[in-house]
Amino acid sequence: MKVKKVVLAYSGGLDTSVIIKWLKETYGCDVIAYCADLGQEEEIRAVKNKALKTGASKAYVVDLREEFVKDYVFPMLRANAVYEGAYLLGTSIARPLIAKKQIEIAKKEKADAVSHGATGKGNDQVRFELAYYALNPDIKVIAPWREWEFNSRESLINYAKKHGIPVPVTKAKPYSTDRNLFHISYEGGILEDPWAEPPENMFTLTVSPEKAPVKAVYIEIGYKDGNPVTVEGKKLSPANLLKKLNTIAGKHGIGRLDIVENRFVGMKSRGVYETPGGTILHIAHRAVESITLDRELLHLRDSLIPKYSELVYYGFWFSPEREALQGLIDEAQKGVTGTVRLKLYKGNCIVAGRKAPKSLYSPELATFEAEEVYNQKDAEGFIKLNALRMKLQKSKQ
Repeated sequence: MKVKKVVLAYSGGLDTSVIIKWLKETYGCDVIAYCADLGQEEEIRAVKNKALKTGASKAYVVDLREEFVKDYVFPMLRANAVYEGAYLLGTSIARPLIAKKQIEIAKKEKADAVSHGATGKGNDQVRFELAYYALNPDIKVIAPWREWEFNSRESLINYAKKHGIPVPVTKAKPYSTDRNLFHISYEGGILEDPWAEPPENMFTLTVSPEKAPVKAVYIEIGYKDGNPVTVEGKKLSPANLLKKLNTIAGKHGIGRLDIVENRFVGMKSRGVYETPGGTILHIAHRAVESITLDRELLHLRDSLIPKYSELVYYGFWFSPEREALQGLIDEAQKGVTGTVRLKLYKGNCIVAGRKAPKSLYSPELATFEAEEVYNQKDAEGFIKLNALRMKLQKSKQ
């Protein structure tokens, strides 16, 4: 494949640092490094200079934090997306936005190819490339992990040292991390043994529940049409709201997850995640829905959660089926407006109250005390009609 100019999704980590040098050696092309700022914080500061020093002819650092939360994280939270009953999809949801901006830069720079540092064993190669092709069917894609001679992180470290490329990974701390405003993930190295407990010093966003405050704290989150808009009555932008909740939840040890998940490519993989603010928002959203969504609409939406989550995990964000599902979900979210009070205590996020201006919850109907709204005798015919088919079935036996 002949390539003159390539835009590389660059993180400043081990893989992509080596890739800049490898692309120039292998293809003799110009390499434009592009780093998406999704809330990595201190990890983003020196990335542009590092890319240029490593051999990139140009480097972009694009602040995507507000767009990431508003147009990717929040739609996913409106869907209550959870993959395999546990994973809140923090890495998965970042990939389509990274790819979208990468394709835009490739068009601007008149590049004929894009590249990424995802391995040939993982999900990210699929997520990136499905997005590339959905947005530009004619783009060339270079996936170094499927081409080069390196076969391990250790061989990459040795190559980097040989060429004077600084890398953040060491043999003593070999696990791989991916961080954004929604979460941080840990994979590989010592975590490849699913029986081994993650070391406490690995965690970044959360304290251990044992070291969390001994006194619980209460917070209130306000929602409008399925989106969180306020914390403690104060209106915040999407990114600032999530950042604030990350700090509060992390302090109380909320949001840790250790799972073995099924990758799209077919293998099982162990991942450890911290999603503090996202965990709070997932629980809070459920609470406000409980008093604002019609029963059958809620059940219909819940039946779609596994499929929606699978589409996000597999990389089909820009597919017509995900967009169609999103349309149905967002229509259902109209009127999901209210306030949730949460109690945070040593790793637990407990719903302590919920209210809504147009709540479907009626104390007059639900009460066990005397009332004149609900005629309990009506239940007899309701039960008999629902029992009819089962009575017929039994009588025929």
